Amino acid sequence: MTAALGLMVVVCCLAYARAAARLRARGDEWSPVRTASFCAGGAVIVAALAAPWHEGPPFTGHMAAHLALGMIAPVLLAPGRPVTLALRALPVGARRGLLVCVRSRAAALLMWPPFAALVHTASLWALYRTPVLAAVHHRPWAHLLVSVHLLLSGLLFTFAVLAFEPVRHRTGHVLRAGVLLAASAAHGVLAKSLYATGPPGTAYRPEDLQAGSHLMYYGGDLTGIALALLLAHQWYASGGRALNRERRHGPDGVRPAVGARQE
Repeated sequence: MTAALGLMVVVCCLAYARAAARLRARGDEWSPVRTASFCAGGAVIVAALAAPWHEGPPFTGHMAAHLALGMIAPVLLAPGRPVTLALRALPVGARRGLLVCVRSRAAALLMWPPFAALVHTASLWALYRTPVLAAVHHRPWAHLLVSVHLLLSGLLFTFAVLAFEPVRHRTGHVLRAGVLLAASAAHGVLAKSLYATGPPGTAYRPEDLQAGSHLMYYGGDLTGIALALLLAHQWYASGGRALNRERRHGPDGVRPAVGARQE
């Protein structure tokens, strides 16, 4: 199952690269940086799925996979704007169907930052502060489901905070920044609690538990900073575009008449 999931990720990356190449071949712009970022995110997922985490300290290995799948990979995948690429590269019929989905009320709810943050944060607390982790520890299929859930919830949160894709209602930068700050704080509190007490039903060695908790805490901080920088850049660019529009059209949004005298 893990190999099949990794193969699916590779196929998605190849399809993305092919779609981007088709856009550029017909004269449309598509930044190679987006392609590189998306493919790097796919590589992180494949590496996290294929790495022999069981050969090292179990909790530290699990936490490394958690960071790769739930945080690092989404931060790399989201700037690639895969939905936007699909809307530009797919045939007309498929494009209309996808647009209906992304503009639906269900998608708007899923991509509402407070809801996405609640799903992401609550699932982490449920995994590490209930017996769930102990229950899936010796069940490979259940552990794979947890990994997939971490990836999907991380993608949902990252896509909601960055809001690169054309969803129905794009929330403001202030709300998204506040949600990011709150979610990062909740993640840090969870990491500190694991440093003191391991997940219920587990018996990790103290040094393993502490190393994994440190990895969760500082790795979460680094990915949070990366998200904050991307959001700040987006905010700054949005402000620059607003200023340019104001210069062209005036503060009331009306374009000055040609030849009009400037006071």
